[in-house]
Amino acid sequence: MPTEPIVKGPASYFPSIEKTYGKPIAYWFEVVNEAGPLKHMDLVNILKTEHKMGHGHANAVVAYVLAKR
Repeated sequence: MPTEPIVKGPASYFPSIEKTYGKPIAYWFEVVNEAGPLKHMDLVNILKTEHKMGHGHANAVVAYVLAKR
């Protein structure tokens, strides 16, 4: 019986982020990428202050984007 892989790390937050903030995760990746080459916490603070995202969700998005750079 096949089972779905368990998603770990920042990606485990993505379904909740999409549901909570009403936008696809790709939108949030774009927000972070368009913010420029800032430090991790500066990017987290942009999501928190400008988009009212919670700290854990913002941290997950930023960590994922920076890991892919």
